[in-house]
Amino acid sequence: MLRRVNRVLLGLAGLLLLAVGGAVLAAGFDLPVPSWWPWSGPSDVLLSEADRQRWRDEGWWWPVVIAVLALLVLLALWWLLAQFRRARLAEVLIDTGDGEGAAVRGRALEAVMEADAVAQDGVSRARIALTGRRTAPRTRVALRLEPYASPGDALTSLTTEALANARTSTGLPSLPTEARLRAVKHRARRVT
Repeated sequence: MLRRVNRVLLGLAGLLLLAVGGAVLAAGFDLPVPSWWPWSGPSDVLLSEADRQRWRDEGWWWPVVIAVLALLVLLALWWLLAQFRRARLAEVLIDTGDGEGAAVRGRALEAVMEADAVAQDGVSRARIALTGRRTAPRTRVALRLEPYASPGDALTSLTTEALANARTSTGLPSLPTEARLRAVKHRARRVT
C-alpha cells in the first residue's frame, strides 16, 4: 500500500513540477504561453508589488499562511518517516543448530499462521502480520469471530495451536503477540 501511495504522489508531484517548470521556461524564452498563464514574458515578475501587499492589512492572512505551511511541513515529515518504517517483516532468521542459519519468508509464515487460526472453530477470518527484528519477531493478530464464538476460547486456541505451531516450527523461544478480536456483524435472528 505504501509503495502505491508513494508512486502516485511522486508521479503527481513530478507532473505538476514538469508542467509548471516547462511553462515558466516557455515564458522566460518568450515563447507563446496560454492566455491564463500569469507570466507572459522574460521581464514579467512572479508577484507584483500590488499582489505582495494585497493581504498585508488583513488580520486572518498571516495565521492562515503559517498554518498551511506548518501543515505541509508536518505532512512531509510524516511521509519521510513512513519511508523508514517497515510494516512487515520480510524474513525470520532461524538457528539451525549447525552454526548456519536459515531464513523463512515472513509472508509464508504469516500465511501458515493465518490458515491455522482460521481452522479454529468460531474464527471466520484472521490477519497476521510479523513485525520486529529478524531474530526476534513479534506478531499482530486480528481475528474475526463468528457470533457464537467465545473470545476466551478463541484466544486460548490461537495461543495453543497457531502460535505454538509457529514457535515450534521456527525454533523461536518466544513469539510475543498482540491480538485483537472482533465479532462478525450479523443480522438479528427472527423469533417465530
